[in-house]
Amino acid sequence: MTRAQNTLLNIYNTMFKALGPSHWWPGESLFEICVGAILTQNTNWNNVEKAILNLKDHDLLVPRKLMWLTDQELADLIRPAGYFRIKAGRLKNFLLFLKKEVDFNIDKLKEYPLRTLREKLLSVKGIGPETADSMLLYGFEKKIFVVDAYTARIFNRHFLIQEDITYDDLQEFCMENLASDIELYKEFHALIVRTGKTWCKKKNPLCRDCPLYSIMENK
Repeated sequence: MTRAQNTLLNIYNTMFKALGPSHWWPGESLFEICVGAILTQNTNWNNVEKAILNLKDHDLLVPRKLMWLTDQELADLIRPAGYFRIKAGRLKNFLLFLKKEVDFNIDKLKEYPLRTLREKLLSVKGIGPETADSMLLYGFEKKIFVVDAYTARIFNRHFLIQEDITYDDLQEFCMENLASDIELYKEFHALIVRTGKTWCKKKNPLCRDCPLYSIMENK
C-alpha cells in the first residue's frame, strides 16, 4: 500500500469512527436526486429540502409536469433554495435535455456508459463537474468520486496534493488511490463535506477539535 492509499484510508476510517454513517443522498427517486443536485449549488441542504417539499406538495416533482411550468412559476416554487431564478433556468435546461435525450424517461439514462453520460450531463448549461458527478454517483449509481473545495482543502492540509490541483486531477488522484467501490465513494465524499463544514474551514480552521487532528499529530 502506498503512502497516499494508507493516508486516505486512515482519513476515511477516522472520520467514519468520529461521525458515523452519513446516509446521503436523500431522495425518493432518481429524478429527485438530480433535482437536488442542481438546487444544492451554493446553498445548504435544509434549504433544498424546503424547495423540494414545495414541488412535492404541488405534485410537481415529475419531469413532464415541471417542464410545462413557466420560468416564474418554477422559480417561485424553488425560492427557498436561493438563486431561484438562476436555478429555475438550470432545471429547465436539464428538463429540455431529458425530453430530447430520453423523452423524459430518466431511467433510460442508467443504460449509458459512465463517460458517455457524464459528457452529456456536462453539456447541459448550468451543470458543472461536481453537480454532474453527484448525479452520477448518488443517482445513477456510477463509479465516480465526487470532489469539491472541501476535498482539496483537507487533502492539501494533510500533504497529499498541491493547493492548486484541478478538479479532474483531484478526482483522478482519489480514484487511483481508493478501492473502486460505489458505497465507499458515497460515504467518503459525505464525510469530507461534514468534516469540512464543521472543522476544516477555509479561514480559522478548528484543527485541534477536528477528528483528523490525530493524523496530523502523527506526521
